[in-house]
Amino acid sequence: MTQAERDRLVALKKAKKKLITQKQAAEEIGVTERQVRRLLRKLRRKGDRAVIHELRGRASNRKLPAEMEQRAMTVLSDPVYRGFGPTLAAEYLHKRHQITVSKETVRQWMTKAELWQAGRRRLVEVHPWRQRRSRWGELVQWDTSVHDWLEGRGEQIYLISMIDDATSRLFARFVRHDSSAENMRMLWAYVERFGRPLAFYTDKAGMFQVAVKTKRQEQREGRDRPEMPPTQIARALRELGIVWIPAHSPQAKGRVERQFLTAQDRLVKGMRVAGVHTIEDANAYLEKEYLPWWNQTLAVEPADAADAHRPLAKESDLAAILSHVEQRQVTNDYTLRYRGKMFQIDRLDIRVGMRKAMVRVEERLDGTIAVCFQDTYVRVRRCAPLGCEPHQVEAKAATAPRPPGQAKRKSDWMKNFSVRSGPSLRQAIEVSNARD
Repeated sequence: MTQAERDRLVALKKAKKKLITQKQAAEEIGVTERQVRRLLRKLRRKGDRAVIHELRGRASNRKLPAEMEQRAMTVLSDPVYRGFGPTLAAEYLHKRHQITVSKETVRQWMTKAELWQAGRRRLVEVHPWRQRRSRWGELVQWDTSVHDWLEGRGEQIYLISMIDDATSRLFARFVRHDSSAENMRMLWAYVERFGRPLAFYTDKAGMFQVAVKTKRQEQREGRDRPEMPPTQIARALRELGIVWIPAHSPQAKGRVERQFLTAQDRLVKGMRVAGVHTIEDANAYLEKEYLPWWNQTLAVEPADAADAHRPLAKESDLAAILSHVEQRQVTNDYTLRYRGKMFQIDRLDIRVGMRKAMVRVEERLDGTIAVCFQDTYVRVRRCAPLGCEPHQVEAKAATAPRPPGQAKRKSDWMKNFSVRSGPSLRQAIEVSNARD
């Protein structure tokens, strides 16, 4: 019996003994006089238990069967569901095992079965809140996550993600290397599918910004950053007309960072349940399962329904823009060198002013080489420089090694050569003067 029930019982007994009126008892208990009369009749029949609710101790009519709880805990005890939280576990029980219960019920079941231990939420550092952009495609956050995505079942892979700031729409792909080439392929796929966004928001990684070299023990705080040449991705973004914005801290691009935390939990466990072992299977699961779930569940409507993505211009060639570009000088014989190899310009493509001129050399993502001179592509072929042709050299007969302790034979390179048999110096001078 609770303290409130004891207080109610005391007021009812006072009213029963006529120490107070039923109206005063009703005001003290907080009920109507009619309810007080019902409680007094119940008090005469059942005694002190009249103030205790009759459903106390009885199972609810909506209680789930014990067999369902046992079956659910048997499923979640499987090693494949290791580390699942109540929310994710409730989704998988409904989707894969047809056990439909609320996440709070699953939380109680998992806590009782010692499959989940609730922890106290820690106080995290508070950063200034930044309002979302108003339109889809106005700002896209771009980053790569290094994580054991396959949990040791396959090779090391990386997840490149692009998330829209206004809507939280996600576009992602697994790659084998976090390189400029893989990020260019990701940018190519995004631009082909959605168009050119107004700006990309990234960190200051080496593929986006050339690092300033400083001497040892030298600090650059408070000093202006010198002008540095753009990286290949920075040049490609400039040619596409996309603004690049660097983030000064991980918290500044918190949307993509929090997305990685969710992926490292739900995506990893989902691929574990699906039995993903290769990067091909990982990308297939990403496209068919995870990205649709994210964009349908976690994406939001923008403040402005207009799409800020711009279409790709007809004259824009993604294969040329998204490539490794360098400048090379044409020699007098209309050749150029690139990565230690020599290329000859086709005779039919030679133009006036090409000698000693600078040309644009593009190493495409498919490995091909393209050379552009004054906005016109010329045909080139790889050739070997003069003097590098292989020569046939006669193989020398192998000689037996000299036995240890035996003296080396004297060389006979001066055999039949005598200094005395030649003319003297005076005679040589006289002969030379006579010839003159």
